[in-house]
Amino acid sequence: MFITYLRRELVNRRKQTIIIAVGMALAIALVIIVNSVAAGVKDAQTAVLGSVYGVGTDITISKAAAAPGANGTAGPGQRFDFGPGAGSTAAGTTAVASSRLTAGRSTATFDAASLGTVTGEAGVSAAAGVLSLNNTTFDGKLPDVNRTEQGSDRAQTGDGSAPTDGPGGTGGSSFNINSFTVLGLDPSESAVGPLSSVTLTDGRTLASDDTGTDVAVLDSAYATAAGLSVGGTIDIGGTSFQIVGLVESSSGDATTASNVYIPLDVAQNLSGESGKISSIYVQATSSDDIATLKTSLEAALPDNTVSTQSDLASSVSGSLSTASTLVGNLGTWLSIIVLAAAFLIAILFTISGVTRRTREFGTLKAIGWSNRRIVGQVAGESVVQGLLGGIAGVAIGLVGVLVVNLVAPTLTASTSGRVGGGFAGRGIEAAGGPGAAGGRFGQAAHAAATSDVVLNAPVTVSVILIAVALALAGGLLAGAVGGWRASRLRPAEALRSVA
Repeated sequence: MFITYLRRELVNRRKQTIIIAVGMALAIALVIIVNSVAAGVKDAQTAVLGSVYGVGTDITISKAAAAPGANGTAGPGQRFDFGPGAGSTAAGTTAVASSRLTAGRSTATFDAASLGTVTGEAGVSAAAGVLSLNNTTFDGKLPDVNRTEQGSDRAQTGDGSAPTDGPGGTGGSSFNINSFTVLGLDPSESAVGPLSSVTLTDGRTLASDDTGTDVAVLDSAYATAAGLSVGGTIDIGGTSFQIVGLVESSSGDATTASNVYIPLDVAQNLSGESGKISSIYVQATSSDDIATLKTSLEAALPDNTVSTQSDLASSVSGSLSTASTLVGNLGTWLSIIVLAAAFLIAILFTISGVTRRTREFGTLKAIGWSNRRIVGQVAGESVVQGLLGGIAGVAIGLVGVLVVNLVAPTLTASTSGRVGGGFAGRGIEAAGGPGAAGGRFGQAAHAAATSDVVLNAPVTVSVILIAVALALAGGLLAGAVGGWRASRLRPAEALRSVA
């Protein structure tokens, strides 16, 4: 009887059923699309961070660098001093070249013993320390004027000033400044950190027996730009390194954390940062323990900055960040508003239908139907209408997600130039005469790592189930209100409606 009556009412009131189902379908479709796009944006953000910090890196530990001028320091830029006899002189100019490997001005180092403190904390699955450095090479010609009396010629970079001529100099300086990032890491630790998120494209990666040796692995994009390949050499801090491998980001569309990777102990010795590191990458035993582990690490290392992946996500800018904000704020609120409107439409149409069916419900009561049975009948009709809308909404939502994936919009993601206490980004070469080096080199040192990420909106069974549950909830709500209205009909009114 219930099924027969239900089918008859839905068929006889097709207009009401269609309106309620369509409203519910649009709301459910929007929920599915917004949730799928939000998941896609989150995956894209994770891919960008993974290319910089490493897959499985849940926490990074670094130390804030002192601002220029802090503690009474002026914070000068990097400076190359060339004493008498440096380089080779011909035709009144001296050709000089110098390479230096140092921690950048925005990088602070701390005691490598902190790594032992981190690994001793409960909840730490793996941890690796790295030293982020910047290699700067000066190669050019300087005027040779009374070099013996002057004592030295000085080339300064990084603070906006250019090389200067000596007293009575004729000018005419010309030079190239090449800068690239270098990351020193433990060759035996590849489960966590930047190298855990790269793919080997040529040669080999660093191995345990590379400790103490002058070998290097290069970012393949940087190697291509610099004309370097496996088997060749690269000058780092005045030392020739054998290139043993090339790597690229596992995502295939993002740069890696550094241009060059070398053994940690070698990086420490060449840069004068013996026993120092700039970052520690931590992998938690369980994702549920990350918040607790962060608190314990902050207590164990009060002078350091402890950041989780969610904290680091704030460093991502560009259209990816804009999309994340839109989906997180506008998309969520829009879904709530549309759902509320769909629920309200269902309730109003159900109440209106109950009001028009006064004679019908009066007849049913007159022949012995109880209020409970009438309420159940109205609620059943509403639930079916909501379920129909939910099914249609799932279909529309899946089509919408398919369109998004077919369009595959490309989002731009930029990570802050300072990554985990070091620098990210490709080396930038500055060339020219006086005034050309300072500004360009400053930009090179603080360059951001920019990536193009293709948005892919995934669909999960849980999202579909939630969408269907929302449709059923809307139907139940409308049915409950409509059933209450039907139960309020008085027996006398029912008898009059029959007569």
